[in-house]
Amino acid sequence: MSIREAQPGDVADILRLIKDLAEYEKAPEEVVATEAHLTRALFNSNPHVFAHVVEVDNRIVGIAIWFLNYSTWQGTHGIYLEDLYIEPEYRGRGFGLGLLKHLAKICLERGYGRFQWWVLDWNTPSIEFYKSHGAVAMDEWTVFRVSDDALDKLGS
Repeated sequence: MSIREAQPGDVADILRLIKDLAEYEKAPEEVVATEAHLTRALFNSNPHVFAHVVEVDNRIVGIAIWFLNYSTWQGTHGIYLEDLYIEPEYRGRGFGLGLLKHLAKICLERGYGRFQWWVLDWNTPSIEFYKSHGAVAMDEWTVFRVSDDALDKLGS
């Protein structure tokens, strides 16, 4: 296994794994991203989104897609993990933990104060995995989102 920064030639595999994750999360119809979207986001001259891949025998079997957030209270950036996904047949081998450790190391090296993500309430295997490695649920916070028609209305 190796963990490395994603390269432009990885985009098709990254999109494949994003679609696999959406299928797992019971929302495959919600993926509208294309290879062109991912290429523009990840590989422009000033990217704001980053990706790492897990490679086994020259095959990409896992991804971590993340971006920087900012804590006004801490006065520093942190990492927000948008997607972490390992193909089912490669789970239980430490690849997900490897990605988490890799991103935690980036936080430490760069002086970032937080490393956070969301997980669906019903995803018990992931919740237990994260908790076993020191993650704490932020149960006192409620996530809000404005999108689609509501976003159009709010922004008009």
